[in-house]
Amino acid sequence: MSISFIEKSDPGRPKKRPKVALVLAGGAISGGAFKLGGLLALDRFLLNRSVADLDIYVGISAGAFIGAFLAGGITPEELLRGIDGTSDKIDQLKVYDFYWPAWKEYAKRLKMAVRDAAVFGPRTIMGLFKYLSSSREEVAKQFIEVIKKPSYSSAERLVGPMFEEIAQFARLPIVTQYLPAGIFDNERLGAYVKRNLEKNGIPDDFVKLFRQRGVALYITATNLNTARGAVFGHDADHTVSISEAVMASTAIPGFYTPARIGGEEYLDGGVRKTANASLAYHKGADLIILYNPLRPFMNRSRYQLKPAVASLSDLGIGTILNQSVRTLLQTRLYLGLEKLRFDPAFTGDVIVIEPTETDAEFFLLNPLAFWNRAEAARRGYDSVRRGLEQNFAELQRILAKFGIECDISGIEEDFDTIRHRTEPEKKEEEIAKTAHLRLVK
Repeated sequence: MSISFIEKSDPGRPKKRPKVALVLAGGAISGGAFKLGGLLALDRFLLNRSVADLDIYVGISAGAFIGAFLAGGITPEELLRGIDGTSDKIDQLKVYDFYWPAWKEYAKRLKMAVRDAAVFGPRTIMGLFKYLSSSREEVAKQFIEVIKKPSYSSAERLVGPMFEEIAQFARLPIVTQYLPAGIFDNERLGAYVKRNLEKNGIPDDFVKLFRQRGVALYITATNLNTARGAVFGHDADHTVSISEAVMASTAIPGFYTPARIGGEEYLDGGVRKTANASLAYHKGADLIILYNPLRPFMNRSRYQLKPAVASLSDLGIGTILNQSVRTLLQTRLYLGLEKLRFDPAFTGDVIVIEPTETDAEFFLLNPLAFWNRAEAARRGYDSVRRGLEQNFAELQRILAKFGIECDISGIEEDFDTIRHRTEPEKKEEEIAKTAHLRLVK
């Protein structure tokens, strides 16, 4: 795990009530699970705070899905239990919650195609007859030329004007408009969020959540028709529910149909921003903990990924696109962080958590593969645990400036041991943690 820092706060002038923000970038399915595992490690690393009890949450795409529950007080451990159906608080995520075919979209496009075909066929024939009757002499001339001197150019002079006339008369449609706007529909994902928030007494409303818990949750998306970013939150656009905002932010272009909410259509928040750390800053965050699960792979030496693979291109177009998207996301992220670094108005600190650039196994996990989520979560936990151990001294010093205590002993247990703890064991650990806090105070 790679952990980097931006330090701009004055240790000699600590704030009395510093605000801590958790900024969660996207990552699709495996990236989201990787992030959950990493958040579990971070949660156990912190002593007097929890990642489910911070001041500000900013979520994009998969980060919006996770952030909605964390802002409501649901811990990463509980969310991970929801993956395999062992949680009493969170329903198990089903494969069809992610991969629900966009049946309505398919039917809509098919209806359009049938309707237009019924009109286009007759009009095409009429257009052909109209052209032949009005341009008889020119057609005969070009036809004779094709017979005498057959070539591509002569054929184009004969056929080109004919097709142009037919297209104008028959109003030739754009063929791609008959393709669906997405393969799947994420309405079930929104319904899952709504159902589980209500199940735990968490308002599916930004304003009510802020009033109930004092937590500011922000979810960002991209407006399809204006190409502008949309920010949902208690003091931003709160005309939509939290679950609807999650739908908007997770609408991966092409994979999901655009989320239609309140007369607008939205795409994945990652289309415009990678993480939106600047939003957390503008909302008053003094310490920003940013978690980005997707970064490009550094193929320094040949055959680093697999014994028979020398270059990423050997794995085909999917891997090339995967590397390209990761590069784009990280480049934008670093550009935004550099702006914070050199912004004189920002006087806080930033902790950036990312996978290592040589994590071959995680890179090879399909970001959209539902069945990889358990392995991704395990790798996320192990990765962040190593990063926290390697950077313990610096993390301890920075977190202390904001009144946050941490302890390496909290992440000594492995992922599977934590996942399979019984309720009595969980309560015993909570009691021990509470006793420790009283002792240090």
